[in-house]
Amino acid sequence: MYKDSFLTRRRAVKLGFGMLAGAVGAVTTSKAIDLNNQIQALDNPNRKFPVNGKLSLKERATAKGLIYGAAIQYSQLSLDREIATNVKRECGMLIPEWELKWFVGKQPLRPSPYTFDFRAADWMANFAKTHGLLLRGHTLVWHESLPPWFEKTVNNQNAKRFLEEHIKTVVQHYAGKIHSWDVVNEAINLSDGRSDGLRKTPWLKFLGSDYIELAFRLAAEADPQALLVYNDFGLDYDTSKDEAKRNAVLKLLERLKTKGTPIHALGIQAHLTANEAKFSPSKLRQFLRDVASLGLKILITEMDVVDKKLPVDIKVRDRIVAGVYEDYLSVVLDERAVIAVLTWGLSDRYTWLSHFQPRRDRAAVRPLPLDANFRRKLAWNAIARAFDQAPRR
Repeated sequence: MYKDSFLTRRRAVKLGFGMLAGAVGAVTTSKAIDLNNQIQALDNPNRKFPVNGKLSLKERATAKGLIYGAAIQYSQLSLDREIATNVKRECGMLIPEWELKWFVGKQPLRPSPYTFDFRAADWMANFAKTHGLLLRGHTLVWHESLPPWFEKTVNNQNAKRFLEEHIKTVVQHYAGKIHSWDVVNEAINLSDGRSDGLRKTPWLKFLGSDYIELAFRLAAEADPQALLVYNDFGLDYDTSKDEAKRNAVLKLLERLKTKGTPIHALGIQAHLTANEAKFSPSKLRQFLRDVASLGLKILITEMDVVDKKLPVDIKVRDRIVAGVYEDYLSVVLDERAVIAVLTWGLSDRYTWLSHFQPRRDRAAVRPLPLDANFRRKLAWNAIARAFDQAPRR
């Protein structure tokens, strides 16, 4: 929001509405010009994304010792044959988008303090097994998915019991079936002002900072074979905000490793922004090296590219989005500790960005490898090219 938007009503009267409108209009025009210049700098009309052969993304990834997969909802996968067909064709891993969170969607995993409902997640686990897909768990501890009953039920006296019961019950239910778990999701939030960078969540309030270590130990006990992951966003760009968060996440990982916590990997969500030009390959490479030096694997866990500020022209949009995918992945996949690239959705028909990051012109967003009709886009080509050019693991 522009600083002019914070003018008080009294000051607006003093200035006069005409003058105020002119000031806001000038700022808006200036911002529009800056954005157009930024987009022109990002777009190369001559950039092409040719791909050799007809192999799927999962086949290209597998050839380099990598995993490609996507997050899909039960309602999509069970009702839409086209998405099911394309998941089987393109993906080596399935991530239930909602079904393994505490309380999200119409069929929550934890509908009451005393019950679990595994039906939707079990259906997806069976789909994965039937079609030879790895299954990934998302997520055991996340402040955004707490159920409506949580606030009135959980307190200082019983919080540990609830956390232990949830992790043991869910992880044991899928023990031997899960490739990896996002054990703790988005625990860092620097704006909360703590010296350790931790987000102020109910779990932090009730259990203190050790809740993170406790969650990992509980998950390891319940399924010793699963890869255990800390997952977070905002780690991608050459901005002061992302730099500070990278440092905070690295310090968290170092603290956990020092305590002997059974943590095996970092998940980098990689929700990217197409019009963001502040990308430093060298800084991202260094961060990945620092994580790998702790003996941790790295997964790109929720990748997509927001296109809401790009021109409506589909050719321009798709070209810029593809460039973002290829430029980012060409850096990330140089690090051999990276073992997976997972997109948050497979087709533009089903993307959370339609609701959370819509375009002002109301045009459909196009952030994923396949379009709404399941045709391969330049973004698909970009991911395929990144896999083909990646070093073998």
